[in-house]
Amino acid sequence: MLSLLHGTSQIFFHTKTVPGLLILAAFAVADWRMAILVLLGSAGSSLAGLMLRVPAHEVRNGHQGFCGALVGAAAYASLGSGWLGVLAAVVGGVACAPVTWVLVRVFDSRPLKRYKLPYTTAPFCIIGGLMLLATAGHHVSEAIGEIDDSLRTDFFRSLLTNISEVVLIDNVGAGGLILLALFLIHWKVGLAAVLGSVLQTFLVLLLHEDAVSLGQGVLGYSGVLVAIAMAAVFLKGTWQPWVMAVAGTVLACLFTLVVQDLHGVYTWPYVITTWVLLVVSRYIPGVDHATHEPLPG
Repeated sequence: MLSLLHGTSQIFFHTKTVPGLLILAAFAVADWRMAILVLLGSAGSSLAGLMLRVPAHEVRNGHQGFCGALVGAAAYASLGSGWLGVLAAVVGGVACAPVTWVLVRVFDSRPLKRYKLPYTTAPFCIIGGLMLLATAGHHVSEAIGEIDDSLRTDFFRSLLTNISEVVLIDNVGAGGLILLALFLIHWKVGLAAVLGSVLQTFLVLLLHEDAVSLGQGVLGYSGVLVAIAMAAVFLKGTWQPWVMAVAGTVLACLFTLVVQDLHGVYTWPYVITTWVLLVVSRYIPGVDHATHEPLPG
């Protein structure tokens, strides 16, 4: 059970039991059935990782489970909680393990090894996208949030829904629980999430006119992840990681606005922005990668 809770906390880069429980509770706040599919996806990915001989401590720390958890959330969001959603969560979770295995070896190859790129949520994006294509015609619309046409309301909602939409939830209460979990992980993680959310909201207001999308957080979640990745996970320094976090949030926002009308985007804006910044940072004086083992999430 601990590996499943670590799987939810690893969505936000860290192995922590209590924050993982709070993040799981955020799923339950949206819909308890969604939380079940998240656990099924995480369990499938973790068990498949063990079958691929991934070290047990990596599975226990949630490194194999977080992409499966996100696939479970995506299965609920697109297919609902019926038998097809359950099947997609389990099969998709299992499929994340070999995709992760392949990405680890690609990034460990000679041309890329120097950059120490994390596979991050790319397995989820790949499997989630394939799942959408394979189940076309069976998609449902599960209402897990509220729509408001007031710009002021949507502005303030977005500050928390930007965070909750990382896990495909449009719910202020869920966003609050996740933000609490992030501050429990470390104050830098929580602060980076706030920075990414606030900055992304202002950027969307400047560049986009759809107040509803703003309020639902669907245009802001990648900025939250990029800010955390740059400021609190993959880079070290005093002010340099925070500058990279701001730059990454801007890039993720622009990327999101370009691809927002495509299906199956998921966290690709965050993933690609993070990879680009980690490669570029190798050539910027004063910006160093963290010396501790990078967390795969």
